[in-house]
Amino acid sequence: MAGAIASRMSFSSLKRKQPKTFTVRIVTMEAEMEFNCEVLDHDVPKEEPVTFHFLAKFYPENAEEELVQEITQHLFFLQVKKQILDEKIYCPPEASVLLASYAVQAKYGDYDPGVHKRGFLAQEELLPKRVINLYQMTPEMWEERITAWYGQHRGRARDEAEMEYLKIAQDLEMYGVNYFAIRNKKGTELLLGVDALGLHIYDPENKLTPKISFPWNEIRNVSYSDKEFTIKPLDKKIDVFKFNSSKLRVNKLILQLCIGNHDLFMRRRKADSLEVQQMKAQAREEKARKQMERQRLAREKQMREEAERTRDELERRLLQLKEEATMANEALMRSEETADLLAEKAQITEEEAKLLAQKAAEAEQEMQRIKATAIRTEEEKRLMEQKVLEAEMLALKMAEESERRAKEADQLKQDLQEARDSERRAKQKLLEITNKSSYTQAMSASPATALPADLPAYGLISESLSFDFKDTDMKRLSMEIEKEKVEYMEKSKHLQEQLNELKTEIEALKLKERETAMDILHNESNDRGNSKHNTIKKPPGQGRRPICI
Repeated sequence: MAGAIASRMSFSSLKRKQPKTFTVRIVTMEAEMEFNCEVLDHDVPKEEPVTFHFLAKFYPENAEEELVQEITQHLFFLQVKKQILDEKIYCPPEASVLLASYAVQAKYGDYDPGVHKRGFLAQEELLPKRVINLYQMTPEMWEERITAWYGQHRGRARDEAEMEYLKIAQDLEMYGVNYFAIRNKKGTELLLGVDALGLHIYDPENKLTPKISFPWNEIRNVSYSDKEFTIKPLDKKIDVFKFNSSKLRVNKLILQLCIGNHDLFMRRRKADSLEVQQMKAQAREEKARKQMERQRLAREKQMREEAERTRDELERRLLQLKEEATMANEALMRSEETADLLAEKAQITEEEAKLLAQKAAEAEQEMQRIKATAIRTEEEKRLMEQKVLEAEMLALKMAEESERRAKEADQLKQDLQEARDSERRAKQKLLEITNKSSYTQAMSASPATALPADLPAYGLISESLSFDFKDTDMKRLSMEIEKEKVEYMEKSKHLQEQLNELKTEIEALKLKERETAMDILHNESNDRGNSKHNTIKKPPGQGRRPICI
C-alpha cells in the first residue's frame, strides 16, 4: 500500500457473541480494497472496552504526491503526530515548535487575537515532553513561540496545514523506519531499520544515522532461513550481509515489510495506472473546487469585513455628527442667551443715556442760574474775603499768644522741678544730721525701703519662633513536479533559516544536563552535515562493508 491509514476506534460494548467479521476499507494509490478480517480470531484482550488502532504499515516517500484523498491524509497526519509526541520519531526542538504551529492551524484555523487569547493552548499536547524538559522555559513562553509561527499560517485550510506538517515530518531521520534488534555473524548487537527507501544497519545507541544502508534498487534478494536473514546486494562485488534475529516470527515480519516497501518503491518510479490517474484527477478536481470555494469564502469574508468596517465608520461618523449637532445646539443656546443679555444691556444703556441727558439738561440750567447770580454775589464775596482776612489776623495773634503761654508753662515746669530737687536735697541733709547715730540700726531693723516712684521700671519680653516643613500530461506533469520541487527547495531553505533562528533564540535556555542521547547524536549529525538521505545518495559500494560491522 502506498496510502496510509491512521485512526483510532473504540468499541465500548464489543462482546464475543457479536459478529466476528467486519469490513475495513483501506484507500490506496491504486484502488480501494476490502478485506474481511476475523478480528476475534486474534489475541484480543477480554476486558472492555476494547480499543483498536488502525495504523499505516507502509509509509509514503512523498506524502503530498501519494496521499490522494483528504481523509487518508488526515488519518496519516494523526498517526505521525502521535508518534512524534510519543517520541517514537525523534524531532529536534525547533522543528517541534514549527510542527506544533501547523497542528494548531489545522485545529483552530486562522489566528485571531480577539479569540485566541493567552492560555488557549494550555490544555493542548503539542510538544514532546523531552523538548519541554530540555529548556528552562515556562508553558507561556512555549505558547508565545508557537503562536508567533501560528500567526504566519493565515489562509491555510486544515488539509493544507496537515500536509505542511507531513512534508516536514517525512524528512525526520526516524520517520517510517521500523527497527528490529539483530546480531551479525560476530554476535555484535545491531539494529535493522526497514523503511520506504531501503534497509539500514544502525548502532543500538544511534537510531538516527545508519552505519550502512542498502537502497531497494541495489538489493537483489532478501531471504531468511529459520532465524538467519540474508541480504544480497545487486552488486556482486559487495559481500552478502547476514544477521540473526531473536525469533522466527520477527524474520517473517521483516520479510513482509521488505516485500511491501520494495514493491511500492518500484511502483513509485513507474507511470501511474489508469485507476491511480483517475483518482489523482478526481483529487485535483476536488482540490480545485475546494480552492475555489475557499477563495469565494475568502472574498465574502473580505467583503463582509469591509462592509463591517464601512458600517463602523458610518456609525462613528454619525456619532461624530450627533456630537457636532449637540455642540452646535448648545452654542446656539449660548448665543441666544448672550443676545438676550446684550439686549438687556442695550436697554439699560439707553435708559442711562436718557438719564444722563436729563442730568446734563439740569446741569445746564444750574449753570445758567449760577451765572445769573454771580453778579449779585460779587459784593458778598468781597465782604467774605475781608472777614477771612480778619480771621486770619486773629488766628495769627492767637497762635503767637499760645506760643508765649507754652513757653511760660515750660519755664514753670522747670522751676517746679528745681524746687522739688532742692526740697529733696534738704530733706536728705536733715536726715543725715539728726539721725546720724542711729542710721545703721534703723536701716537694719526697718523694712526694705521702697524704690522711688520716679525710677524707671524694666521688663523682659520673650519671643517664640516657629518653623514650617513641606514636604497536467507526463511531460507537463514532470515539469510541474520539477517546478514544485524547486519551489519546495526554496521553501525548505527559508524553513531551515526559520528553524535555525528559533534554535539560536532558545539555545540560551537549554539545560545541557537534560540532553538525551538522541539530542547529542542529532547535534553531532548536523555538525557533520549528515541528513536522512545522505547515505542513500552515496555511489554504490561506498560505506558498505558489512563484514566490518
